[in-house]
Amino acid sequence: MRITHCLHRLVQREPDRPLTICGTRTTTVAQSADRVARLAGALKARGLEAGERVGILAMNSDRYHEALFACAWAGLVVVPLNTRWSLAENAFAVDDAGIRLLLADDDFAAAAHELEDRCPTLTTVVHWGEHATPTGWLPYEDLLTDAAPAEDAYRGGSDLFGIFYTGGTTGRAKGVALSHDNVLGNAAGALATYPVATAHGRFLHAAPMFHLADLAAWVMGTLRETTHVMVPAFEPAAVLAALERHRITDTLLVPTMLQLLCDHPDADTADLSSVRTVVYGASPMPEAVLERSMLRFPHAGFVQAYGMTELGPVATLLLPDDHHVAERRRSAGRSTVAVDVRVVDAEDHEVPTGTVGEIVVRGDNVMLGYWNRPEETAQALRGSWMHTGDAGRMDAAGYLFVVDRIKDMIVTGGENVYSVEVEKTLARHPAVAACAVIGVPDPTYGECVHAVVVLHPGSAAVPEELTDFCRAHIANYKVPRSVEFIDALPVSGAGKVLKRELRGARRAGQERAAH
Repeated sequence: MRITHCLHRLVQREPDRPLTICGTRTTTVAQSADRVARLAGALKARGLEAGERVGILAMNSDRYHEALFACAWAGLVVVPLNTRWSLAENAFAVDDAGIRLLLADDDFAAAAHELEDRCPTLTTVVHWGEHATPTGWLPYEDLLTDAAPAEDAYRGGSDLFGIFYTGGTTGRAKGVALSHDNVLGNAAGALATYPVATAHGRFLHAAPMFHLADLAAWVMGTLRETTHVMVPAFEPAAVLAALERHRITDTLLVPTMLQLLCDHPDADTADLSSVRTVVYGASPMPEAVLERSMLRFPHAGFVQAYGMTELGPVATLLLPDDHHVAERRRSAGRSTVAVDVRVVDAEDHEVPTGTVGEIVVRGDNVMLGYWNRPEETAQALRGSWMHTGDAGRMDAAGYLFVVDRIKDMIVTGGENVYSVEVEKTLARHPAVAACAVIGVPDPTYGECVHAVVVLHPGSAAVPEELTDFCRAHIANYKVPRSVEFIDALPVSGAGKVLKRELRGARRAGQERAAH
């Protein structure tokens, strides 16, 4: 399998159909294929050889779509950089991947200049956008106009397609190496399980295109011959307007995005009746947010996707019908076609039904490995199974219940506390907009449960009110022993809460208090 086959097939079948819509630009399949071939030719003319890495640091756009295809067309390896990372974090990725050429837009021109200065391998920057191209850089549109279309390199199968850096929620980011088979196998398995993209529909890309979840949606949509509609970034009013104006059929949103859409005043009048599928994932979905979202999108089936970058990224799907069964709604669904999922103990033995252990996954979607990290690759892929680091259990019908990140599990007084369970309980309190639960050192119990809470605007609560609320729903040892209120939780580019930052801030506070 190869990524570029998707585009060749579309050219044969429907060359005049709109393939991308971005702002005022609409590009047909044939036009897009021509631009992809020209960009591939321009990249090869810069001296890049098969297997070399090309970085992208840009907001969502049709040009992002062209760059993803063009790298594969030229036999190069794409490395999407995280637009929410600091300069130091992206400099690490550029150096680690050995990126020679970077595609950057107006929003990240300043960052690209800094990366040029800091990263010795980075020798060429291609600029796209509406502003004038900085001196020394190559203007994207001129590059395409002047370039001769390249022949497709026809790389595929186990050839490296891209390096996708993890969000670094538990430490320094790792580059996940994914092949063409990984990405296409993931898409085919997910689509065979449930058609998350409507055939000949319109898919809205509001989640960041640098993230593998949206890239997977891009691949699935292309396989389903959809039209890709891009907005630069998630902004509630703009997303609601795009959903209505373009009669979007499918989209991918993380829970925080859905909450912001539901809270926005335009949601009361926006016509969202065209939406047929809403895919969500990346972080736990509060029950109240899910129920409100299902009311906002009355004709949409909701699909929860569970996985990780290393899995290309989908392991399980919770399908629309499952959302109407209370017990199943609490799960992450069942494995997709051609993916094996099981729960194991510390010795990698499968545990009995209902027992909590580590979730492991096997299939064509599982990564080649971590870029430049052979020891960590061997540890993660031991026994040919990807060890996710997530704790979960499976019921008799194969539904997977994710209970926590293993590293986020709190051991207090010899009892295991899964932070997700406590967070779900806190989220049910009407004053709580968002929360995170972590373990903090305690001389008596080893660790104590600590809650960090963001309140809804205009709401008020005191710690005792929240702990009493929890005590009415969960065991006493799981109830937070301390509560602090902050304005916003630190999150990664994928919208996941960075608990390591919360732990670090708590430790720093304790050290200052000790002195």
